[in-house]
Formats: sequence, structure tokens, C-alpha cells
Amino acid sequence: MLPLEDYQRYGRQMILDGFGLPGQLKLQKSSVVVVGAGGLGCPALQYLGAAGVGRIGIIDHDRVELSNLGRQILHSEETVGMFKAESAALALKRLNSHLTVDIYTTALSSENALSLLQSYDIILDCTDNAPTRYLLSDTAVALNKPLVSGAAQKFEGQLCVYNLGGDGPCYRCLYPRPPAQELTGSCEETGILGAVTGVIGNLQALETIKIITGLHEKKPALLLFSALGTPPFRSIKLRSRKPTCPACGTVGKEMGMLKEIDYVQFCGGARPDWETLGLVSGDPGFRIHAKKLEDALKSKRSIRLLDVRPETEFGICQLPSSINVPLNRLVADPSEYLPRDPLTETYIVCRLGNDSQIAADALRSVCSLDAAGLVRDVVGGLRAWSKHVDSNFPVY
Repeated sequence: MLPLEDYQRYGRQMILDGFGLPGQLKLQKSSVVVVGAGGLGCPALQYLGAAGVGRIGIIDHDRVELSNLGRQILHSEETVGMFKAESAALALKRLNSHLTVDIYTTALSSENALSLLQSYDIILDCTDNAPTRYLLSDTAVALNKPLVSGAAQKFEGQLCVYNLGGDGPCYRCLYPRPPAQELTGSCEETGILGAVTGVIGNLQALETIKIITGLHEKKPALLLFSALGTPPFRSIKLRSRKPTCPACGTVGKEMGMLKEIDYVQFCGGARPDWETLGLVSGDPGFRIHAKKLEDALKSKRSIRLLDVRPETEFGICQLPSSINVPLNRLVADPSEYLPRDPLTETYIVCRLGNDSQIAADALRSVCSLDAAGLVRDVVGGLRAWSKHVDSNFPVY
């Protein structure tokens, strides 16, 4: 039976057909672990705690930053600098003081995944990087547990429950090979609408509650969400497990032990420092640092400063005298953006120093050999300008 006050706390969901007291007792006896207490993990944790899940684990080694607060709703200005797992646990305890919350401020790895996750009934993937997604999928298969996975970027998100039932596919069945790193980006690089992570995170909590209470149909499907789409949701029926999948297949298994797999290397190695190194390799002689750009702007030389960020970003902030030429327009016809005087120095800037390299290479490809040396891009872009030249320049 439930404590007397829980009848009042959970009464609105217990009166639902098919839920009842048995459903609430199942939630009370269940355990769920959420990997990632960020944009997806916060709403998922909030509704799992509010629904009365008996034991909740939170795994996240990152700390709360000011840039998180627009979407990671369990954190606050007061918890900036605190471990996200600890901040989220505090918020859950304020919501329901009777919750049992396990806090893990260590990074999940192939060495500790099995031991950290094995005591929970359901695993939620609320992360944003490929190595951890593959690690969680493989671990869920090894432990024979459902994996409720969410993803969100820009205005879009997706949801899928992997390893569901006896024949549900795993993440590797759908994505045998990880995408190239240059084709993926974090929320910091691509942007994200906070409410989108809220939609997907809430749906992850909902799928988890359905599985625990026996309301889930256990038919594998991929749910796609677009905040700007009409209709905003689209569901894709998934096939059953791929027999040749190296993780969950019935033939040709190649995975071996989890501890022997280097997931970072499998996904292309450690993510490079794009701000310092740049997205593409280039001649260091064509690259300058923010201080050198400052010197050029203060000089009396005739120079041209191109900003190749999208118009939306240019509208947020820009350097004086800079000209906005979005990268897609420049690379489509670089000759159109050559200076009238071929001996004019051209400096190209973007947000982090990636797109500016591509733009500079495009311009050099259509100008004379002498003029090519006058086209330079700025290492680290406007982020480096704010860090090394003008601390009052906005960082977003």
C-alpha cells in the first residue's frame, strides 16, 4: 500500500483507466537512471520524480553554466558552478522530499557503465554525443534493459526506445556507423530552442512511465518532432533487430566485452578543439589571431572585413565596419566577393573560426597568386575576439 499522503499526491493519475493503484505501486517499486542532466534530462527527471518513480539515478559529470539556464530547467542561477547531477537532485528533492535519488558526478565510460547501470530497471539516454550513445546502447543490450533515447537540435528532436521487448532494435541496428565529426555539432555550435528539449525530455519520461506501468505497446518506432512542422510529429515504424548487428544480432556478433571497446575512437577520436585548430587544415601563414586583427583595424591601411556568419547571428552582434556575407552565398560564387582592388587586405571572421577558414580558401581559389596572400581568416573567430581583445563583446 501507499503512504496516506500519496493517495492525494498521485490521485489524478491513479484514477486513469489501466493505471490505478497497481500502476502507482509499480512506479514506486521501479528504478530509473538518467544519463545527462541537461536539456533533455531535466524535464525527464522532473516528470519521473513528480510521477513517483521510487528510485532515480542521475549521471552527469558536467557543471552548471549560465548558458544552460535557457533550457535546463532544474538548474538555477544559485546552482551555477555546481555539478549538474547535484543541482538536479536538489530540485527533485524540493519537488518530492520522499524520492530516493542517487547522484553520480563521474563520467560514464566502458569501464564503469555496467556497474553503474545494472541496478536500474530502465536507462534514459539524455546525452548529446555519439560515443556515449553507442556505449549506452551496447550496455542496455548487455544488461537486457530498455533504453529510452532522446535527441534535440535547433528546432527538431527525435525519440526512440531501443532494446524494447524481445525483438526491439538497438541503436547500432539503426546507425551501424557514426557520422563524421565535421557533420555533427553541439547545441553551442548549431543552436537549440529550449522548449524543444522540453518536448523530447517530457516524452522520454512518458515512455518510461508507460513501460513501467505496462501501458506501452512495445512496438518499436522512431518519433520525429519539428517545432516548425505541420503536423509537428511524425512516427516511423522500425524493423525488428538486425540479425547481423554486432551488438544485439543473432549471428556474427563482433562486439566482445564492453571494456575492450574504445567508443571515442570508434566515433572518430576525441572531438578536436575547433576554435583553436579550425574545422579544416590550412596554411598557418593565412591565419591570424584576434590581436593581429585588432592591429589591422587600428591601422590606416585599406582593409576589408567579411563576417560569414548567417544573417541572424550577424544581427546579434558584429564588429564595426564588418560586412556580412553568409558562408553559403560566398562559397556559391566566391569571385563575386573579391575586392575591386586586388591588393586590398581581406580578413574573414565567423563565430568560432571554422566557417572563416572555408570562406578564405574559397576566395583564394579564385584570386591571383599575389592576392591570395592577402586573404586571411581569424583563429577562434569572434569568440577569440571577446576573450583576447574586447571582453565586452557578446558571447553567445
